[in-house]
Amino acid sequence: MGKSTVFPIETRGVEVGGTAVQDVGAEKHNTGILATVALVCLSFSIVNADSKAVTTTLTTKWPSTPLLLEASEFLAEENKAKFWDFVDATQIHPGNHEDTDTAYYHYILQKAGEFLTPVQTNLLKFALSLRAYSATVQTFQQIAAEEPPPEDCSAFINVHGEKSCNPDHLEVLLQSALERPKPYLFKGDHVEPSLRTELPVVILYGEVGTKEFSRFHKLLRSKSDAGSVNYVLRHYIANPSGEKVFLSGYGVELAIKSTEYKAKDDTQVTGSELNATVMNENDPVDEVQGFLFGKLKQLYPEIQEQLKELRKHLVESTNEMAPLKVWQLQDLSFQTAARILAAPTNDALMVMRDLSQNFPTKARSITRTVVNSDMRKEVEEHQQYFKETFGLHPGDSALFINGLNIDLDVQDIFSVLDLLRNEARLMEGLHDLGIQGDELHDLLKLNVQPADSDYGVDIRNPAIYWINNLETDSKYSTWSSNVQELLRPTFLGVIRQIRKNFHNFVLLVDPSDESTPELLKTAEMFYTNDIPLRIGLVFVVDDSDEADGLKDPGVALFRAFNFVADELDNMNAFQTIISIYGKVKEGEKLAIEHIIATLEKDFSNVEVSSILGADSAFDRNRKECKEYYKQSGLGSLPIALYNGMPFQREQLDPDELETVTMHKILDNTAYFQKVVYLGELNNDQDILDFIMNQPTIVPRINSRILSSEREYLDLAADAHDGVDDYSHFAFLKSEEKSAAVANSISYLSKRGMSSREIYDDKYIRPLTFWIVGDFDDPSGRQLLYESLKHLKSSSNLRIGLINNPSREPTQKNTVVARAIWAALNTQSVNNAKNFITKLAKEETAKALAEGADIIEFAVGGMDNDAFKKMFETLNLDFILSHSSFCKDVVKLKGGQRTVISNGRIVGPLEEDEIFNQNDFHLLESIAIEAAEKIKAKIRMLAVEEDFACDLVMKVDALLSSKSKGEARIDLQFFEGQLSAVKLRPKEEQVYFEVVAITDPVTRDAQRLSSFLLVLSQLVNMNLRVFMNCQPKLSEMPLKSIYRYVMEPEITFTAAGSFASGPVAKFLDMPQSPLFTLIINTPESWMVESVHTSYDLDNIYLKEIDGGVAAEYELEYLLLEGHCYDVSTGQPPRGLQITLGTNANHEIVDTIVMANLGYFQLKANPGAWVLSLRKGRSEDIYKIYSHDGTDSPAGTDEVTVVLNSFKSKIIKVKVQKKADKMNEELLSDGNAENEGFWESIKRGLTGGPKPEELKLDKEDVINIFSVASGHLYERFLRIMMLSVLKHTETPVKFWFLKNYLSPTFKEFIPHMAKKYGFQYELVQYKWPRWLHQQTEKQRIIWGYKILFLDVLFPLAVDKILFVDADQIVRADLKELRDLDLEGAPYGYTPFCESRKEMDGYRFWRSGYWANHLQGRKYHISALYVVDLKKFRKIAAGDRLRGQYQGLSQDPNSLSNLDQDLPNNMIHQVPIKSLPQHWLWCETWCDEASKKRAKTIDLCNNPMTKEPKLEAAVRIVPEWQDYDQELKQFQRMFQEGKMNELTPARKEDVTSTKDHVPHVEL
Repeated sequence: MGKSTVFPIETRGVEVGGTAVQDVGAEKHNTGILATVALVCLSFSIVNADSKAVTTTLTTKWPSTPLLLEASEFLAEENKAKFWDFVDATQIHPGNHEDTDTAYYHYILQKAGEFLTPVQTNLLKFALSLRAYSATVQTFQQIAAEEPPPEDCSAFINVHGEKSCNPDHLEVLLQSALERPKPYLFKGDHVEPSLRTELPVVILYGEVGTKEFSRFHKLLRSKSDAGSVNYVLRHYIANPSGEKVFLSGYGVELAIKSTEYKAKDDTQVTGSELNATVMNENDPVDEVQGFLFGKLKQLYPEIQEQLKELRKHLVESTNEMAPLKVWQLQDLSFQTAARILAAPTNDALMVMRDLSQNFPTKARSITRTVVNSDMRKEVEEHQQYFKETFGLHPGDSALFINGLNIDLDVQDIFSVLDLLRNEARLMEGLHDLGIQGDELHDLLKLNVQPADSDYGVDIRNPAIYWINNLETDSKYSTWSSNVQELLRPTFLGVIRQIRKNFHNFVLLVDPSDESTPELLKTAEMFYTNDIPLRIGLVFVVDDSDEADGLKDPGVALFRAFNFVADELDNMNAFQTIISIYGKVKEGEKLAIEHIIATLEKDFSNVEVSSILGADSAFDRNRKECKEYYKQSGLGSLPIALYNGMPFQREQLDPDELETVTMHKILDNTAYFQKVVYLGELNNDQDILDFIMNQPTIVPRINSRILSSEREYLDLAADAHDGVDDYSHFAFLKSEEKSAAVANSISYLSKRGMSSREIYDDKYIRPLTFWIVGDFDDPSGRQLLYESLKHLKSSSNLRIGLINNPSREPTQKNTVVARAIWAALNTQSVNNAKNFITKLAKEETAKALAEGADIIEFAVGGMDNDAFKKMFETLNLDFILSHSSFCKDVVKLKGGQRTVISNGRIVGPLEEDEIFNQNDFHLLESIAIEAAEKIKAKIRMLAVEEDFACDLVMKVDALLSSKSKGEARIDLQFFEGQLSAVKLRPKEEQVYFEVVAITDPVTRDAQRLSSFLLVLSQLVNMNLRVFMNCQPKLSEMPLKSIYRYVMEPEITFTAAGSFASGPVAKFLDMPQSPLFTLIINTPESWMVESVHTSYDLDNIYLKEIDGGVAAEYELEYLLLEGHCYDVSTGQPPRGLQITLGTNANHEIVDTIVMANLGYFQLKANPGAWVLSLRKGRSEDIYKIYSHDGTDSPAGTDEVTVVLNSFKSKIIKVKVQKKADKMNEELLSDGNAENEGFWESIKRGLTGGPKPEELKLDKEDVINIFSVASGHLYERFLRIMMLSVLKHTETPVKFWFLKNYLSPTFKEFIPHMAKKYGFQYELVQYKWPRWLHQQTEKQRIIWGYKILFLDVLFPLAVDKILFVDADQIVRADLKELRDLDLEGAPYGYTPFCESRKEMDGYRFWRSGYWANHLQGRKYHISALYVVDLKKFRKIAAGDRLRGQYQGLSQDPNSLSNLDQDLPNNMIHQVPIKSLPQHWLWCETWCDEASKKRAKTIDLCNNPMTKEPKLEAAVRIVPEWQDYDQELKQFQRMFQEGKMNELTPARKEDVTSTKDHVPHVEL
């Protein structure tokens, strides 16, 4: 049975060779299939080989966290109320200890399900399967450990630093609590209900669901409800589980290795006994060579054994992966797609996953598939569209969920879960509003986030004193006044001098403020340098009637300006002001004497006191200036405006102001060119009017309205309630209260119109403002009155009124509120509006207070009887309901005012805060764009007027609050009849619109197929998967077998306990190839291999009994960041940042790179303190600001909370201290090295005791090396031994931890102790912004060269890199001390002496010969780096920059670690080391061997001799070293080393790593 055979079984039940299985009805056919299977099985030769498997698991370091707590964190992200409701519902878990895990799990789902929709419940199942919130729970556990918890306590409270385990002690602890400092609260803390600053804070640490927790919880809940404490809950598990958390959301690949050079260790290792449950994979499809065994097992349970035999044979006949011919490769992509598309729709994703993930074993059978020419044609048509629309080429992939682009390379599964949850909230909200199907997805695609346009104020105001006018002043008479001049070409950056007021610069200043002189000097500089800028001034001074210029310098200066302006003109007045400020010495303030002295000098014939005094005739505009400033709403002085647009506060620094203004002039010139070119602006128009008529210019700027921090009401709830029955309203949930209020409001609008013409555009008013205030109070009435004034000019708006009483409501103190309500409910809109406008006036309120009858104020046309009847019979329920809504939902105090615009809460307004007609105008102009878009869609639904307005408001509130504003792509392009897999959604439910574009024979498809399969089990979706095949393949497209670890829900064993997993399972593996195992985790995870004796770099299943079980552990989560110096805007190269706890600030440290100011720190879930490292970093710099941290802005202590598996990226700005401005971090002084031996001593791993170390720092040889796989680790140990045998100087080895095996890490401390060396394991995660390598060998090469500046502490001056497969025959101290003559590093050139290898010396011709220009090409097996010089010239940053450019081309940098420094030889010079430092047989002749100081076992491209054989043959001493180490290893394994075996590992290694690398 040498060649593959297809078995055409003709039985009706099965179509073999395709992928379809039809149901089989009658039993008589069973005999047919049974006979066939038996026949096939008989014809097999007996197979000896057993099925081999590889499994991979990834666990956390921390103990497994209770699912109940994880579920509570999921609900906390929904909203705070749901979290507390869930905690209340589960505070004591009713189950007993005999309960199964299944029962516990279903209890959690049932309780959570009370607060979640079905879609969200499914996403909760997924979150629990991912263990997405385990890190959050563990963060609280770490915070509790910092407390630390009292002894024998399973729940405890902390009241301002005092702790107790007894609920009865609470009262005592509260007595003096407020005298003690308040505790630090984290952003992720659970506070009930919301923080009240005047109350003491009680933090409860406990485990929800336990009795001890419940006792505290009930007590604190009642105290909190009574308003006597702030109750904060933090999870704390007193007895953590013995299990670890099994993670998912990562990929594992078994890549097929090239065996051109044999790199396998010959030491035998036994395989692992694999868990039986792992092997019984119950794959519903399980397709092998066209047989669907999953279906066959269902249909013929009685012949399970025979089917197993048949399957086993087929697997073995396909698994031996003989290489394919080139002509067989060409069409593999289309053939794979054809196989997928031929499968039944429900199985297509399974088949896609099976074929792509196991592609190397399936390829041969796929080559027999015939491709339909119509399908090929359709794929090619689609590809044209994909290229034009998305820039996708054949073979590229893309994924869209509801039009949002998901890049699975960048976004980890935890971020995707967040996105799914947010989309579900949006869609379910729209569904609850009665919008479904395509209409729902149309609305989703609207971008309702306001555009980031800046708003400006109108500067056409008499309060502004214009100093110059470009259009009329003689100074500018030679300039052209033609706007077409703008279109004439000039050099880049030239400011055009045109006699038009295109650019207007206005300063609003307080004359007596210290910043004013500098600002006016800048304005004068613009004027004298002929910058085409019109300058205006507004003096903001005391505007009271009794202001006296002889007492107040500000008023005096203002009157002096007016006097000179009247006598001469504004320009001269401006010059006078400048000369007055010239008299003010530095450190002084403006005084009246300065003004008098200047006036007396320049205008000696005038009585100064008559100009400045109380009765001055030069006082015009003083009140108007103050009024303009107040009215503009621009915030604190000073203020600069460019064409009405305010400058930011930090741009007012005089140096900045000049640059920023010039930039604004240049930037806006482009805009003016455009409008002139388009004919929108011509010579006849007034330029200032044109600028001021733009929609972004408003009468008043209100930062509250423009703020990007926005809060929205939830208006999507289904509403059947009103506000008339307070006893019922009081018990509604908050979203139901909002809906009830929305339900019961009667609206005012511009004209009272009926609903007679439903489809007429103007009847749907897209904007709804709710005016909230106490209308029986002047402030509430003022807000109401201003809103009605605005309403007169707006057809887009309707206004609803909500009363928020400031006192306990009575009939007497609610006259206006009741009158408004009665009018709205009994009168026509027009009459009600006129009547309410009257009621809002103060004189009406005054008359009512004096006893006037309300009916006196009735307006013409009102139905007085109906009004009176309702007014007199109204009870206070509606006011009480409104009051409850304001307090509980909008979080207002009694009487506080706010405006709610389409659900957006603008407020609460401060007591004396102005909110006038102009603010309503601004609010409308901001909100209208989104509302109009929604209105256009709602009109198509053809619903009646009032309902349509409500719908626009509710949809706007929903989309604005939940939508993130990312661009959504409209994917309704085409159906794809022949080239797409399509899954239709279930009817009548919300569904996700999912579109995937992929080539099934790519890495993307390997991951995407798993993701889509899980997604299809989680949510209802309309799925289309378009095939994007590559034509004419010339090599095998996938060389690895892949698994993506992810499950839609937690799985259980038959006994009802949690199954151990998730696991990556590779079953039925081919045994002939050599595999290397690579784990692909989210960017922010650092994982390490643990507990496996097998060489994961070289997996050869033929030689293993059983299988290979690889275990990984999540060692750290990565905290990444970018750091800049605010003064220079540049990264502070060499700055060291540390992360630690309050007790120990420096647990890990890192160095800031110049590339993007990037840094990374390793930690585990918890709250950590980020600071600058003690020493030069802290001496020279201080932290200026930080973003993305947990600390509030402006605090020196930077707290960073890592509470999620998602990436955490922060921004830190630093600033040099005032007295260190001229100091550099990377100077040549030795100050930076203080503290070196402290850190070296603490980080000692092996070697003599710390106190014995009194060595000069120069006297350590630091050696760096990398190794992966058991063979290279064996070479590495031998290299170390050869180094140690040839030197007397202490040696410290630095190993890259990322790829070391557990065996090596376990052995190295004992070797260090025996041979007396120090070592340290360093690690660095490849930064996400640096082009990623996918092949393990190339990644390791990258680590040899790309991160030398950040891998080692600053204190290490020189490092030697020695390849693992080298033998050292000399003292490396000599190499360390070699003079590098100013170069940052030294390499040995390649030998030229072995002549028979000339044909392989690639550097002698082509690119390299041209590039090197006669210089040598160097080998990267041995090099020495002067790290001080290397950092000083930013060599690391240059190398990374060059790498980033070159590595995008797959054909460049074929020997990355060697080609890169040789390519950079002109920018980063290399010192050529003497040739005898490196001898290798491949390139050097025998004569030179005797002088060799090191021997490298280079690969020989001519003979391809295996490394082990070469080592024994070339280096006589190699075997002696090997035997010595093997004997030591045997003793270690057998436990004969008495002094070591009893010691625990941590006793041998005083700390696991050097201090900056200790575990968090």
